[in-house]
Order: sequence, then C-alpha cells, then structure tokens
Amino acid sequence: MTQTITAMYDTYAEATTAKAKLIALGIPEVGVRILSGSEAGTASATTHEEGMWGSLKEFFMPEEDRHLHAEGLHRGGTMLTATVEDGYAERTYDILEEHGSIDMDEREASWRKEGWNGQATGAPAMVTASEGGTSNTGLHAAGGAESAAAHGTAQGTEYIPVVEERLNVGKRMVDSGRVRVRSYAAEKAVSENVALRDETVHVDRRVVDRAVTPGDMALFEDKIIEATETREQAVVSKEARVVGEVGIRKEAAERVETVTDKVRHTEVEVIDERGNVERTGTTAGSVPRKLV
Repeated sequence: MTQTITAMYDTYAEATTAKAKLIALGIPEVGVRILSGSEAGTASATTHEEGMWGSLKEFFMPEEDRHLHAEGLHRGGTMLTATVEDGYAERTYDILEEHGSIDMDEREASWRKEGWNGQATGAPAMVTASEGGTSNTGLHAAGGAESAAAHGTAQGTEYIPVVEERLNVGKRMVDSGRVRVRSYAAEKAVSENVALRDETVHVDRRVVDRAVTPGDMALFEDKIIEATETREQAVVSKEARVVGEVGIRKEAAERVETVTDKVRHTEVEVIDERGNVERTGTTAGSVPRKLV
C-alpha cells in the first residue's frame, strides 16, 4: 500500500534537497512533487482553478489542511509531496524533518495571532461553507466532500468534479535470503592397525658330554658370535585428495501475485424537485495499471 506525505518548507532549496534525498532512497522521481509559492502564484486568479488555491486541486486533503498549505504557498513557502510505499514511510518522515520541514501547527498558531482567519488567501468563499449549509452561490456542501470545490463558468453553470483513484502496481527487487558456502580446515582423530615385526636375541645354554674332536681344537682360540635385535616401527605420512565439490547456482522462476487495495471515487447524485434521481460517478474497482 502507498500513502502520500506532505511537507512545507520556507525555501525552495530545502525542498529540492529533501527531494534528492528521497530519490536516492529509492522512491521513484515521479512520486515526489514540489510546488513553490512563486510557481503556484504565477497564474492570475481569474477563476477558482487559478492561484494558490487552484494549484492544490489535485491533492486529496481535508479542507482545513488545504487552506493551511495554500496560505503557506501564498506566503512564499514551498510544498513537497511524496507518494511512498508503507515500508518507506518512516524513513521519508525522517528525511523531510532532517531538511527543515515546517511544523504547520505552530505556523498556523503564529498566523492566527497575526489575524489570519483560517481561510487561504484567494480561496473561493463557498469552500468554507459548513457541512449541511449553503455557500453564497446557493450550492449545498454535500457532506463536506470535494463538492465544495465546485467551479463556475462565465455562463454561471456550476460543476462538481467526479474523481477516482487508480491503482498503480510496480515492481522492485528485495532480498529474500542469502546462501553462503564457506570452506575451512577441521581436524579429527583417525586410527589404523599395522602389523609390526620384532626380532629378539636370546642366549641359550645346554649341557653336553662328548669327546673332543679334531675340529673342536679350534675352540681354544678366541671366537666371537653376535646377533642384532631388530624391530619395526610405524611410519606415518599424509596425502591430500579431493573427494567432493560444493557449488552455488541460481534458478529464476516466474510467479503471479494478486495485489489487493482500496481506491476511492466520488459519486454525484442529482435530485430535482420533480422527484427524478440521477447518479453519476465512476465504476468502483478500476483496473490496476501495471508499471514496467
């Protein structure tokens, strides 16, 4: 869902700086509008649609807020409006305040102390008619709706605009999760059995009783016999081998998502004294427009 946030600035430079910051945040440039007092007042106020009041006709806001902002424009201020998604709303408020947006409640109190009566300079008198009453043109202010902004022509014909909101559906890329593959060295204890051979030297003694032979006469000479003990030891070596691979790949898939929201529209009912009733308006539930 989207919402429209409005801020007033004393200077045009402050508003343009805030606009640039909002666009850098990711808000589409088409959704950020600036209306300065000098621009709004360039047209001569010969009809109700001209001047400071006419410059605000496209903005949906309560009557008292429209008078307040129109007066701010008349006094040389600059108005910024941003249409943002709900997820951007809090950050948008912060950016608007960081760049010097005006506290309109305090400004209104100050203007009223100076004698301002709450009606914007140049606004048509019938706009301030109370609910259920009639203005000086004789039209009925139906429920305080936008019918109060009826415009007149040179022939005296009065018109009530029929307004509808349209749902604009766009797309933006957001992170939905991250997969990370990391390799690192780890150790574990392993064991292996190996057969080892040991050779041991033993000295054997035995009792013999026999006659000396000629060959035994050499035994009186010095003689040495020796044997060496041996034993096997385990020798360990290590070899690194690649035994598997882990990779990352992405697959793209298309899906259809139904976006549901509410849009407003105005209905105009005409009742004359002959008992005829005619209703004119727009069809509710306008087809959404897809932004590519």
